[in-house]
Amino acid sequence: MSANTFGNIFKLTSFGESHGLALGGIIDGCPAGLKIDFDKINYELQRRKPGQSKIVTQRKEEDEVEFLSGIFEGTTTGTSIGFIIKNSNQKSRDYDHIKNVFRPSHADFTYEKKYGLRDYRGGGRSSARETVCRVVAGAIAKQLINDIKIIAYTSSVGDIKLNKDYSELDLNNIENNSIRCPEESTASLMIEKIKDIKKNGDTIGGVITCVIKNVPIGLGEPVFNKLHSELGRAMLTINAVKGFEFGSGFKGTLLKGSEHNDLFNEDNTTVTNNSGGIQGGISNGMDIYFNVAFKPVATIMQKQTTINSDNKEVTMMGKGRHDPCVLPRAIPIVESMAALVIADYMLLSRLNKL
Repeated sequence: MSANTFGNIFKLTSFGESHGLALGGIIDGCPAGLKIDFDKINYELQRRKPGQSKIVTQRKEEDEVEFLSGIFEGTTTGTSIGFIIKNSNQKSRDYDHIKNVFRPSHADFTYEKKYGLRDYRGGGRSSARETVCRVVAGAIAKQLINDIKIIAYTSSVGDIKLNKDYSELDLNNIENNSIRCPEESTASLMIEKIKDIKKNGDTIGGVITCVIKNVPIGLGEPVFNKLHSELGRAMLTINAVKGFEFGSGFKGTLLKGSEHNDLFNEDNTTVTNNSGGIQGGISNGMDIYFNVAFKPVATIMQKQTTINSDNKEVTMMGKGRHDPCVLPRAIPIVESMAALVIADYMLLSRLNKL
């Protein structure tokens, strides 16, 4: 299996499976001399970890990261940063019933057809547990680009949506509830919706909105390495993501050019920000904002008709511990992938100016 590395200069290579001994990663390209705040890394891991509330999977993992190289006395050395997160609460027997069965809309079928075998325990490499590696790397990337603020929150669960722009919300309220929605009244409706869905053995999707503030002008390239195309690619590598839009997105198609154009102020800012902080593939100094659409989790606690490895029709039902909705745990993942992109493009920008 190839394609386990993300990034150009600031690179993350991840390894490991959901029910293996550990997951881990190697970060290359992080400059020497960066003082690492380990508490900030642990904070991000706690936001992603399973078992943190009643609306997420109840798998219990401490998700403690152990650094093996690249950091000496709390400071990066400029060499590869190696780390592992040990698995401690696997229940592989929960997956015995799908050893030879393909779960609908899961990676089971495509993995086995592509590679000739698959790790059926929790999905192996296709498990969203791999994203714990991204959160570690993203937490370091955030510290590298400390002046740039990356904030994500749940903006919809099913048909329950925030009807306010991010600029109208108090983003300091995001961590005040288990769904990580900055508006308490809407958050309560979202949480009750997820609880009802879970009772019925079903799952539900939604949208995460991400805002990146204090981005300097000039990040990104005008042709194939557009900043928004890399952000889109980053988000689409996250499990269960089905869509990405930035700036005005699909709503922009309803406007005329005279309504959509962002007119300039004399201080190089723009009156509106339909461009989402990126024009011609290059950051323009305004806030970058985008939406990421997550599908319902594929594994549900209901009987479904599917096929087995002999192409015979069978009936199966999910077992074990699964998220009824991935959104609250996906928020630090979205932020981390955004941080990896921005950190990478900051370093590329420096290189282009040499």
